[in-house]
Amino acid sequence: MSSNADRVLLCCDLDRTLIPNGKHPESPLARERLAKLCSHPQVHLVFVSGRDLQLVLDGIAEWSLPQPDFIIGDVGTTIYAPATAESGEAGWVHWSAWTAKIAPDWNGLTHDDISHIFADITALTPQEAIKQGAFKASYYVSRQVNQEVLDSELHGRLWQHGVDARLVWSMDEAADVLLLDVLPSQASKLHAIEFLIESCGFDESRTVFAGDSGNDLHALVSHINGVLVANADEEVRYKAAQLAAAGNLKSALYQARGGFLGMNGNYSAGVLEGLAHYIPETRDWMLLACDE
Repeated sequence: MSSNADRVLLCCDLDRTLIPNGKHPESPLARERLAKLCSHPQVHLVFVSGRDLQLVLDGIAEWSLPQPDFIIGDVGTTIYAPATAESGEAGWVHWSAWTAKIAPDWNGLTHDDISHIFADITALTPQEAIKQGAFKASYYVSRQVNQEVLDSELHGRLWQHGVDARLVWSMDEAADVLLLDVLPSQASKLHAIEFLIESCGFDESRTVFAGDSGNDLHALVSHINGVLVANADEEVRYKAAQLAAAGNLKSALYQARGGFLGMNGNYSAGVLEGLAHYIPETRDWMLLACDE
């Protein structure tokens, strides 16, 4: 008989992790196998994305992804759970408790205030309105910019306004441009996952996070079991290994390499490979799902 102690919390980034919208090929049947695995009663799926709620839902529909049990959106600044019959609501319900926890970092300011503080910095190009959030200011930055100097300037301005912020850098491979997210200091994919674990009583040792990019590194190289899919950029793979070694966290970072169930380790195939590495019994669940 299964119990709460048997539960698995599988947390996955979307773009270029579950969604195969990168330059590498996807293994046939990988997403289908993932969906079948996630139908197992002990597997609880969380999408952890830089997308907002609507873009996450669009991605689920476009790529035939399994329905998650929770959505962590906007690079960890929002958490959503399915509405219950008792709530009298439909769709997804925003967790206001998470917002209340992270809001104080910005000293009463929100997205529009942060945008105003940075308005004269020509190196920053605001991303589209749909990619912004109340506690998420997102920008495009040329790869030629001196990232260290710009980072220092941004932090200096924020400190002058009493804002405690996290600057998260990543890269859009297709557009060959840097991406910058300005978030409350306590808001990150990792912190949101930790909040979810604590709020719902999940076992941290049976929690796995899978990602591919720079904005996943904080969660990938942490005390939570991390999986870096094989299609991740070489720079990210190197940085992840370097950070894991420096923090004595090598055992909590698995880099997918392919070969598992005959798959190439990219995208969903890498997620399944890493999950079986940390929680071996899930391999049997996968094989049973494949036989159905």
